[in-house]
Amino acid sequence: MTASELVLTPSEMKQADLEAMARGIPGIELMRRAGCAVVDSAEKLASPGSRVAVACGPGQNGGDGFVAATILAERGYRVRLGLLGSLGRLTGDAAEAARDWTGEVEPVEDLSFQEADLIVDALFGTGLSRDLDGAARHVVDRMNGSGRPILAVDLPSGIDGGTGAVRGIAVKAVRTVTFAARKPCHLLMPGRAHGGPVEVADIGIGREILEAKGGSLFANGPALWLRSLPRPGLASHKYERGHTLVASGGATRTGAARLAARAALRIGSGLVTVASSPEALGVNAAHLTAIMLKGCDGPEGLHTILQDARFNSLVLGPALGVHAGTRAMVAVAVQARRNLVLDADALTSFEGLASELHGVFRHAPTVLTPHDGEFGRLFKGHPDILDPESKIERARRAAAYTGAVVLLKGPDTVIAAPDGRAAINDNGTPYLATAGSGDTLCGLIAGLMAQHVPAFEAACAGAWIHGEAGASFGPGLISEDLAELVPGVLRDLLR
Repeated sequence: MTASELVLTPSEMKQADLEAMARGIPGIELMRRAGCAVVDSAEKLASPGSRVAVACGPGQNGGDGFVAATILAERGYRVRLGLLGSLGRLTGDAAEAARDWTGEVEPVEDLSFQEADLIVDALFGTGLSRDLDGAARHVVDRMNGSGRPILAVDLPSGIDGGTGAVRGIAVKAVRTVTFAARKPCHLLMPGRAHGGPVEVADIGIGREILEAKGGSLFANGPALWLRSLPRPGLASHKYERGHTLVASGGATRTGAARLAARAALRIGSGLVTVASSPEALGVNAAHLTAIMLKGCDGPEGLHTILQDARFNSLVLGPALGVHAGTRAMVAVAVQARRNLVLDADALTSFEGLASELHGVFRHAPTVLTPHDGEFGRLFKGHPDILDPESKIERARRAAAYTGAVVLLKGPDTVIAAPDGRAAINDNGTPYLATAGSGDTLCGLIAGLMAQHVPAFEAACAGAWIHGEAGASFGPGLISEDLAELVPGVLRDLLR
């Protein structure tokens, strides 16, 4: 199995570069390897003899551009190179790379991007920490308005490498080539939408260096959790595969629980039961077959059910109601120390009351699955959690505060564990933006936890499988489709 994909923040990548140099790779050699990788990518977008405009900035990213321009010219491309700023202000490896360029260095403001067949964006890399303005903003605006394909070096200029935020204005590239590892901006929105497909070029910085300088942030994918997925043996039986309990809302709010229950069953939970309020028993009974049904009258009823230790995984929240009774049911589940997934109403019921959840999940494996709105309501009054610009940092702080794994949903879902591990999911599809999709995700995660998959791995696997299932269907997807698509995803994973 391939190793899990590490994602490094800009500061971690800088430290990895320094460590590689300390181990004997000169900085200019790393830059030359990076420039060669840019050329390899450019050749996929433009044929020899094409016109290439290379826009270089005043830092290391510009140095990569100078190397690329030199090699492209040697290979027969008609290259024009523009520099933002003056040659005399270049320093270090970038200055050395510039000396190897024998062509004209024009002011980047004078480049005619519309006359190029390809634009290479080497203006700003991961070190950008302010909004683009003045000449830089004007150049990016002209590049975007040219209608020509843009290849971004490391990342599209104007994107914050750590958060994916647009710094005033940002290049819209058709492809990005980055070095050693992807950065958060390549997976987080809106940065991901600006970069096109991202190629990761090996420039000689070994994985041991990347792990030493980073090692806690990953791109979510099977390599991260596939070993944890359950594989039933010949002698397996349903009781070994866990029993998931999903709490239902009232008579007019039962569908969400059934969606979660169906997903838990499809992901492999040996048994699944819907815990239903008395007034909703008839409605649920009319819709359930393989999924069992049990009466549950509020927190007291849940306490009684959980006396049976075979119920080892629990979903609370989907359409359960926003009130003190839901908070009490959460308290019962935590006290019973069951695997627990909390979503929707179970989160909103604690609006502004996050202090009641401070550390309570440290001994009850729990996954919280808020979207941005629920996250903001839950942690209202906690600026230390809500204020960081980085979605990764917000999720990590929430996880550390509550003791739960936090799955912060969106097109760039982030999963964070209390121990600092985090993963970014990038296989989602806009077709998952449909009512009930999140309920299905809850069931997938709870069904995996019922089968003894650890909370972080279950959340990561559930998010990825959810995304794959949605993408396999595409237009017209509704939430009822999702659970039925899961076996196909599992078949591909486990074969």
